[in-house]
Amino acid sequence: MVEVEVYAAGVRSPEKIMALGLELDALPGIRYKVDTNHDIVYMEFDREAPTLTELKSAFVRAGLLARFVGALPPEVNADKKKTQRLSA
Repeated sequence: MVEVEVYAAGVRSPEKIMALGLELDALPGIRYKVDTNHDIVYMEFDREAPTLTELKSAFVRAGLLARFVGALPPEVNADKKKTQRLSA
């Protein structure tokens, strides 16, 4: 299981919570909880975790700026690329 904490100023607004919920519900295998007192979103992933870019995009589409708390797990930190660099 992969756990990630995100600080997102303004997430305590009901409109922002609803917009973020719609974005995060589209990601497979995610469970999340919003701490409205501290503007923190706690997320857990059972399956393959989304990339950092995918997570940031979900927050941007909800009108929030994501700031990740603590060290990111390697499963989230590395953006998965479909192409691989060839050695010379």
